[in-house]
Amino acid sequence: MSEPVRWGVLGAANFAREQMARAIHAAEGADFAALATSSAEKAAGFTAFNPGLRIHESYDALLADPDIEAVYIPLPNHLHVGWTKKALAAGKHVLTEKPIAMSAVEIDDLISARDASGLLASEAYMIVHHAQWQRARELYRDGAIGKLIHVDGLFSYDNAADPDNIRNRPESGGGGIPDIGVYTYGATRWVTGQEPLSITHADVDFENGVDVLARVSARFDGFTAHWVNSMRMHPFQEMTFMGEEGVIRLTAPFNANLYGPALVELHRNIGNGHGASVTTERFAAANHYVDQVETFSRSVRTGEPYPWTLEDARGTQAMIDAVFAKAREASAS
Repeated sequence: MSEPVRWGVLGAANFAREQMARAIHAAEGADFAALATSSAEKAAGFTAFNPGLRIHESYDALLADPDIEAVYIPLPNHLHVGWTKKALAAGKHVLTEKPIAMSAVEIDDLISARDASGLLASEAYMIVHHAQWQRARELYRDGAIGKLIHVDGLFSYDNAADPDNIRNRPESGGGGIPDIGVYTYGATRWVTGQEPLSITHADVDFENGVDVLARVSARFDGFTAHWVNSMRMHPFQEMTFMGEEGVIRLTAPFNANLYGPALVELHRNIGNGHGASVTTERFAAANHYVDQVETFSRSVRTGEPYPWTLEDARGTQAMIDAVFAKAREASAS
């Protein structure tokens, strides 16, 4: 068996402490070896579950550590591109939180840097590693619902009471679409394998320079889609793929087993006046963060294709760019 990939985490973000660092620590083929933070208090939250963790007091010091092979970057959105480039230049494989950039053009630069380095770099788009999404895509591509007619996606939460949250701050690249629109938009693209022909509607509400409620529609080749994303609504999430012969519904598509049980429902018409049947598959054991780390580490060691590339991330970011452009067009008219 090959040696585990030695990982470092750039920054002591709460999400890293609660989710991704623990996933690296738990994943087969990965070794959570180092953390970069100048805060002893924040470091203690990581050494509590990994006592042997090496602590670097700066990001540059971690990147200079010759023992570290891969870096996970959970920094605020506006810092992603710069530190991803620095990590690649330091000879590290890089997994950077979503959105990996604030515009599609920036991802072009990352693709060039990745290609020049010969290293693996990707956005931490964990849902494609979850068994429920792999099953949903399999059902769709096997024709379980016939011709696709429409996709609906909703992902919301409420952080209005936390104005200092980076998602509520424009200077850190905040906003609901960069945070959760990536999921409703990207999941539609990943399951169907299609890019939108046009964004037909974008009704976006802003507060303090960040989007807090977005109602967006798009036309694809042969089907339409509508997504709602909000940081000012009751927490809810669901994705539905509606076809001529059936419906695929995911009830906890983005925070599986935290928001609720990971279920994939297949609704089919029985015919002959007997109504509809619903087949439900459950995926309680899957942890998409651990699966993501294991897949990334395996790709580093074996060279096997990684399922979410920078090109995939660019496609979603191009959609986000188009949504904001459509919203500006609508507000100007």
